[in-house]
Amino acid sequence: MGQKYKVAVIQLNLNNTADENRKKCLEWIRKAANQGAEVISLPELYSSHYFCQSEDVANFSIAEPLGDISFTAFSELAKELGVALIIPFFEKRMSGIYHNSAYIIDTDGTKAGLYRKMHIPDDPHFYEKFYFTPGDLGFQSIKTKKGNIGTLICWDQWYPEAARLTAMKGAEILFYPTAIGWHPAEKEQYGENQYGAWMNVMKGHAVANGIYVAAANRIGLEKYLPGTDGLEFWGKSFICGPQGEILALASHDKEEILIAEVDLDLQENVRQNWPFFRDRRIDAFGDITKRALD
Repeated sequence: MGQKYKVAVIQLNLNNTADENRKKCLEWIRKAANQGAEVISLPELYSSHYFCQSEDVANFSIAEPLGDISFTAFSELAKELGVALIIPFFEKRMSGIYHNSAYIIDTDGTKAGLYRKMHIPDDPHFYEKFYFTPGDLGFQSIKTKKGNIGTLICWDQWYPEAARLTAMKGAEILFYPTAIGWHPAEKEQYGENQYGAWMNVMKGHAVANGIYVAAANRIGLEKYLPGTDGLEFWGKSFICGPQGEILALASHDKEEILIAEVDLDLQENVRQNWPFFRDRRIDAFGDITKRALD
């Protein structure tokens, strides 16, 4: 492994059919690789519109078993281009058990790892608990030929414990494939604070762990349910460095590729000068495993 490698997140409107979304994502990955990206992430649940806006058993038909098209199509492309890929998809594990998952595909097209989303939300029009069983593979650092990759997914973004444990496993960068946006009726009053909190918490994970962070979000209004305002995905995908410095930032409403460099010498220097791992009082943290301190 070299001391530097280029990573990319792809921000897209994915309000289409699975075949069209897949074709689009393959094309955009090729564009990113042509621009020098070596590790590339798609947004959460790339193959469909964000179906969790409702609780509908018909949506389980979108799911696929391990090794199906979301692996084979992107594995072939990864091998052709010599890039590592993070491909988030709706996994059917067995009858009645489904996960919000992501493949980590290595540069030779092999599966380097699999992550299953650990934190599952249940909010208005984000009804994920209806569909997804919480992940059971834990927090991981996946070794690829380009670098050590940590993958978390969307709602995992809000949990410092997830970032900390992934960093402790040896990840050099945290990828957050994401599908997050505004309720249109709330956007004017709450939108700026909601978006700001989302970015700030991840920048905080970068600082606290001396790690690179890359978030890949969708864009566009997805309004497919009658009688609702839908969800407006706010984009603003970004990549930041180990002090929370923004290295690349997307718009709210355009399809874009963001590319930045992971510099392991810089990361080492940051951790030497801000030794947060050294000073952790692990002897005093036992209560963190409790739900509440009554």
